[in-house]
Amino acid sequence: MPSVVLLIISIIIIGVLVFIAISMTGAKPYEFDKEEYQSDFLRIENSLRKDNNLSWNAAINEADKLLDKALMEMGTPGKTMGERIKRVETKFTSKNSVWYAHKTRNMIAHERGFQVDYKKAKHALAAYRQALKDLGAI
Repeated sequence: MPSVVLLIISIIIIGVLVFIAISMTGAKPYEFDKEEYQSDFLRIENSLRKDNNLSWNAAINEADKLLDKALMEMGTPGKTMGERIKRVETKFTSKNSVWYAHKTRNMIAHERGFQVDYKKAKHALAAYRQALKDLGAI
């Protein structure tokens, strides 16, 4: 009878040790250089000029690149940014806003002559800012 009790105690101790080992080696959140991301995003926001329509598309392109950089730094799998967004969209406060911003960027890049207005550019930048916050980059 004492050997059965020792066996049970040994199994419990081993189980606890295995649990501790697994929890200590679990995935830790990625640590961004927040200062760099904040500086980059501030530069993008400051480049947006109400009286300069060329700045509207450019700011969206730059913000999209910055979000993709963050996704890749985190090691998010996917061949395209769209695939990477799908992998982490549950982390976003508003996944619809992130998709709106990214799709706007795609229209800028792929539709000849496409031009957003200032209000849409501000909306897209706000979505990128929140997405970067949600990921912990800013």
